[in-house]
Amino acid sequence: MSGEARAADRRTFVVFNPASGRGRGARRMSAYRELLERHLPGCTFGVTERAGHEYELTERAIGEGYEQIIAVGGDGTWSHVADVVVESGAPVRFGVLPAGTGNDFGRNLGLDYGDPEGAVRSLTSGRSTRVDVGRILTPSAPAEPGKPAGQLPRPRHFLNLVGLGFDIAVIDAAASARFLRGALLYKVTALQQLFRFEGLEVAIRDGEGFDRAGTHLIVTITNGKYFGGGFPMAPDADVRDGRLHACLISDASPFQRLSLFNAAERGEHVRSERTTVHPAPRFQLELGRPTRFEADGDVFVTEGGSLEVEVIPNGLELLGG
Repeated sequence: MSGEARAADRRTFVVFNPASGRGRGARRMSAYRELLERHLPGCTFGVTERAGHEYELTERAIGEGYEQIIAVGGDGTWSHVADVVVESGAPVRFGVLPAGTGNDFGRNLGLDYGDPEGAVRSLTSGRSTRVDVGRILTPSAPAEPGKPAGQLPRPRHFLNLVGLGFDIAVIDAAASARFLRGALLYKVTALQQLFRFEGLEVAIRDGEGFDRAGTHLIVTITNGKYFGGGFPMAPDADVRDGRLHACLISDASPFQRLSLFNAAERGEHVRSERTTVHPAPRFQLELGRPTRFEADGDVFVTEGGSLEVEVIPNGLELLGG
């Protein structure tokens, strides 16, 4: 029996988010649907109709016994669906198809937004691999306008990255940008914030001797290596290495920030004395007050003045690979 036949033998539910990538998701729906029906006949399709609907669709699919769930969107959509899958504990295989703004988690897997057929062929090949997942132990709630504010603070999971500081300033600026998309959107808004962001006071430790405190430009805790539409923020990170990678860049003058930003696009920021990259299975951040942070492109706020994250090694079975 071929790999595609084995994949087709499993009941598959596909979650489409047409709002992802500022409309990219809607433009990709018909192409992905045709490709999936050709390579994975018999799958069921669900389309999100409002913020947070992907949680409901995923919970329903798991409750109805689907064995494979594919999320079509960007990092946020993928993260929300994976959060439900991991939390459920069900033996569900998970797949992603890129249709968002950053698609950074997909970059870790070699998925290319410009090659939809290649992405579909990869996840319908019958192969699968185990990848690590991040868990945010600190209860948090959505902080962005328009997000499902009714969600109570709770622990949650992430696929790619948690970010604080400059990262949040860029997301806020990007939300008000009208004419930019994709990696260009991040780069332009980031350049603006290099001259505006005030810095972040944070102390971070791993419980095994690593301890840093001070004013930082940005702090990221990554599962994969990519961030912000393709920046290799933690060049040695791998979604299968059983660790999270903290990248801390201490604050600097605007022009030093610009130099660091340009270096980060090539992964060369790690050579700066202002940059520390440290791998560990768990990190605790002391922030002093409830603080907004990013998890895979969506903004949340901590319930208190700390943020604790850990890795779940091999926490998700991923289609393709």
